[in-house]
Amino acid sequence: MLLTNQDIKELEKVKRLNIINSITGIKPANLVGTKSASGQTNLAIISSVVHLGSNPALIGFIMRPTGTVPRHTYENIKETGVYTINHVHESFIKQAHYTSAKFDREESEFNAVKLTEEYFDSCTAPFVKESQLKMSLSLVEEVSIKINGTIMLIGEIQQLIIPDEVITEEGHIDLSKLKTAGISGLNSYYGLTHLDTFPYARKEELPDF
Repeated sequence: MLLTNQDIKELEKVKRLNIINSITGIKPANLVGTKSASGQTNLAIISSVVHLGSNPALIGFIMRPTGTVPRHTYENIKETGVYTINHVHESFIKQAHYTSAKFDREESEFNAVKLTEEYFDSCTAPFVKESQLKMSLSLVEEVSIKINGTIMLIGEIQQLIIPDEVITEEGHIDLSKLKTAGISGLNSYYGLTHLDTFPYARKEELPDF
């Protein structure tokens, strides 16, 4: 199959959505936990989380346009400036997926899908107790992407929770031990398998391929 730009534009809407959402490969599956200023919790699955820097430790993710569609996650982050990002593991992919349903503002996805709120120290945003790798962040920048009206929210990590047994002395994390899940498209989930770990790449140390 070869699709030109015009072919893509002429595809039926759902087919185009599924294809274009899948072509980047497996994406990280994460749940973003927030709480409004009035105390209403929210949980949303996000597949666009990306590392932006290590010093300071910055993580970004993309929000769809706000417009006339309520975006409770975005509203809560703007109100409070804090949120959590929680890995989705194979044991609760179905629950995580259904947080994407359109719940009313006063409904908590935690309750709807039977996941558990958890809190650490001074962070007011809820973590997902069932998640083993999770972090809290403070919002530091909002970047508007004009071409399609999306927004990148950039946060600095305030707390990072990782099981000791999956992280090496060098800081490598074995996600396969955690059974962290990935997403293709909007609704297909995959398990992760560790294939290999290579040293820092230097031209003068190229192996014999």
